[in-house]
Amino acid sequence: MLLLRRYLVAGLLVWLPLVAVYLVVRTLVRWMDSSLLLLPLQYRPETLLGTTIPGLGVLLSLLILLFTGLVAANLFGRKLVRLWERLLARIPLVRSVYSAVKQLVETMFSDNGDSFRKVVLVEFPRRGLWTLGFLTSADVGEAQQKTGCEVLNVYIPTTPNPTGGYFVMVPKEEVQELEMSVDDGLKMLLSMGAIVPPPAKPEDELAQAEAKP
Repeated sequence: MLLLRRYLVAGLLVWLPLVAVYLVVRTLVRWMDSSLLLLPLQYRPETLLGTTIPGLGVLLSLLILLFTGLVAANLFGRKLVRLWERLLARIPLVRSVYSAVKQLVETMFSDNGDSFRKVVLVEFPRRGLWTLGFLTSADVGEAQQKTGCEVLNVYIPTTPNPTGGYFVMVPKEEVQELEMSVDDGLKMLLSMGAIVPPPAKPEDELAQAEAKP
């Protein structure tokens, strides 16, 4: 029975990650394939070829993104974007959602930003209990003045679904930055602590210290 159990666990370790990757990729491909609905019916693959080819929507989505970026990056495109944003700013609910999402995307994809690039350790939800979080920003605006101390914005995701969580402002002296990467932090959260990355080796810490200005 022990030998049978070992073989079953070994099989699960092979197939479960593959199935998870397959399901995620299939969902993304199906979602991006919906961009084919933007084409007129007579120009869709199922009309021209008589069959549906999975993945063509991914190519079309990438082409749309590249073309949009190409247009938005030049002077004329920037003027169009500003005009479009001024129009959206006149719609009460839309302007709030649009501006919030735009600022979030700009922050996350900025090359020189620190948002979601550091894993931290904070006491949450009470003293004595520790959890992983991600540093989102050190700029808290008016809240910085009201708290009377220097605080940091930290996002604490729930597990095993990291898309939901809590946003907390934690005093800087109570935030402990970890050496683990964001990928390792996500693995630890998704596995509910079953996957624990090894601590940084002394030579790794030395190399990181030398790399810092």
